[in-house]
Amino acid sequence: MDNLERELELGPVRLEPLEDRHAEPLRAACALDREIWEIYPVNMLGDGFDQAMARFHELTSWVRFAVLEQSSGEVVGMTNYINPDPWGVVEIGGTYIAPSVRGTNFNRAMKKLMIENAFACGYRRIEFRVDTRNTRSMAAVLKLGAMQEGVLRKNRITWTGYVRDTAVFGLLEDEWAG
Repeated sequence: MDNLERELELGPVRLEPLEDRHAEPLRAACALDREIWEIYPVNMLGDGFDQAMARFHELTSWVRFAVLEQSSGEVVGMTNYINPDPWGVVEIGGTYIAPSVRGTNFNRAMKKLMIENAFACGYRRIEFRVDTRNTRSMAAVLKLGAMQEGVLRKNRITWTGYVRDTAVFGLLEDEWAG
């Protein structure tokens, strides 16, 4: 399998491998929606941001990206390939985008970039894992053509102490319509 870590661009989206220079702009983007972090596994607000970023850097099985709005160059979020394996499976997750780009084609363009890059690199299956409380994200994953394959009951404890259920979705290369 080819290396997933590369700069990617499509329409309004640019994905850049996450570097230290993205940290402060990402902190600002994360602060734009304080309420959403209640349903994320980690806290990206205040001191939680520094702790989460330190933890992300320890995860060698993640390929991390800063998400930029192409025309302005502004960092508006983050996304990741998680646990790419030698059998052709990779998860896309840990995604956050600022409210300013939600409800547009931005998320679809971002996911299209990541999906097509993964398939071009030799991956045959892409997974998405979403907190079942995050109905907006589950709907977006379904619109991509992924199939919900089940729910992992009480499988993760979030930073708030909530024990969440996780919906698992799969997208196979021959199902991807682009």
